[in-house]
Amino acid sequence: MTSPSRLSAAALSDRIRPKMIVTDLDGTLLRRDKTVSDRTRAALAAADAAGIEVVFATGRPLRWLRVVDGVPGASTAVCANGAVVADLRPDGPRVTRLRPLDNAAALRVVSALRAVAPGTSFAVDSTGGMGYDPHYPPLFPDAGATVGPVEELLSGALGPDATDAPEGAGPGGPPTVVKLLAHHTELTPDLFLDLGRGAAAGDADVTRSSPSALLEISGAGVTKASTLAAHCALRGISASEVVAFGDMPNDLELLSWAGAGVAMANAHPDVLAATPWHTADHEEDGVAVVVERLLELPPAPAARLSPREGGLPEAIPETDPGTTGAAPAAR
Repeated sequence: MTSPSRLSAAALSDRIRPKMIVTDLDGTLLRRDKTVSDRTRAALAAADAAGIEVVFATGRPLRWLRVVDGVPGASTAVCANGAVVADLRPDGPRVTRLRPLDNAAALRVVSALRAVAPGTSFAVDSTGGMGYDPHYPPLFPDAGATVGPVEELLSGALGPDATDAPEGAGPGGPPTVVKLLAHHTELTPDLFLDLGRGAAAGDADVTRSSPSALLEISGAGVTKASTLAAHCALRGISASEVVAFGDMPNDLELLSWAGAGVAMANAHPDVLAATPWHTADHEEDGVAVVVERLLELPPAPAARLSPREGGLPEAIPETDPGTTGAAPAAR
């Protein structure tokens, strides 16, 4: 990895700015206390002022985005790992696209997971809110959640108050499921992920972002990357013109799709191995470190970023170049 002291302005002289910056939230933009630092806020505001579109891409449901209320710069949020897209308006977010998990497919995944991992418990995240089966642990308590057998939750036990529904969508019928969650108390997170992907093959996409054995199950083909690809196509932005940040397995497709995928120093080992570009820990403003450097680059709307032909340096410094001391080792 190139040391911070060797990454000079001259080394960036032939690079160009991206047209879009996409950042994950937990473990990436947010610090451990779930706040956004002043430095990161300033970097995002400066990117927005420079004409770079800023997008949040998270596994969180839309109703949990209050954690970034008031953070400047972002115009769009991709939530629930790609199942929900929302415009971040001054008067509150408005859903513009839903990519739900088919309820029948969700039931097949429930059955298959029970077969390969007995003891799995489930939760259903829908446009109407959250529902838990009786054995699901309260990992992230959600006010007003319904408790009942997962089969009943998927058939319509959740009240469809359309919290995350597009404007004009009406109530009625089974819930519109954006994510099925599966938890196991004994399996390791990565082993459970492998089992889940095998069990759901053809019916759903399975990933994880929690340090516990908690799977996040979306509709087949629904990922942050596939949703962002469609979002960018509407705006005439190619993947090579995007810089993305992430830290967990649910970011892998995103970091591979973007012209430059940047892993946080605190990222999962698979994420660190997937990209040559690393930045500082989320506690050390790793996103801001890179965004500040990107803003030093000349704008070139017609040019393209690519991992091999411009964009980011071969390595991103893991500390602010103005600081002293060695860069922290990537994990």
